[in-house]
Amino acid sequence: MYESRLLVGLAAAFGGMALLLALLGVVYNPIVLAVAAVFGAVAYLLWIHGTGRLAGRLYARVQRQAERNARCRGDRDARRGRAEGQRDRGGFGAGPRGDWRPPGSGSRRHRRADQRSGGTQKRPPGQTDSPSVAEAARRLGVDPEADQETIKRAYRERVKAVHPDTDGGDEERFKRVAAAYERLKDE
Repeated sequence: MYESRLLVGLAAAFGGMALLLALLGVVYNPIVLAVAAVFGAVAYLLWIHGTGRLAGRLYARVQRQAERNARCRGDRDARRGRAEGQRDRGGFGAGPRGDWRPPGSGSRRHRRADQRSGGTQKRPPGQTDSPSVAEAARRLGVDPEADQETIKRAYRERVKAVHPDTDGGDEERFKRVAAAYERLKDE
């Protein structure tokens, strides 16, 4: 629930109460300052969580640990006589992928586009997330008014041909076919 306006609003309310209690504590009773400190701490925690900074710090820590693990594996692989590209991939503690972007990075508009598309790459302004209905139908080789069963059948056939794990497969074409299917199955 990072980047939540509700949490930032609650943080502002707790911050205001902490400030008010701090002023009252200075004027009337110093014990109220302890309550103000607790409210201030709660306001800070809500703010860093609500703005996404907490998740960003967590993911940055994971990234640093993954880089340290990769350096250690690189030294171990060099001692074993393996080339750089022959390292074992994956496993527990493998860390985030190279094209990964932590939550909270980029503008709010790009983050919303990422959440809709499920991706982490920024899009240029004015570029839409999905193809038009006609373009999607052309990519799948179906009529724009085709029924859902025909669309699903055409999608499955096209995916078999362009999937990156098959011979002659291409990741970009696979993504375009998947985007076309997503566009047509919503219509």
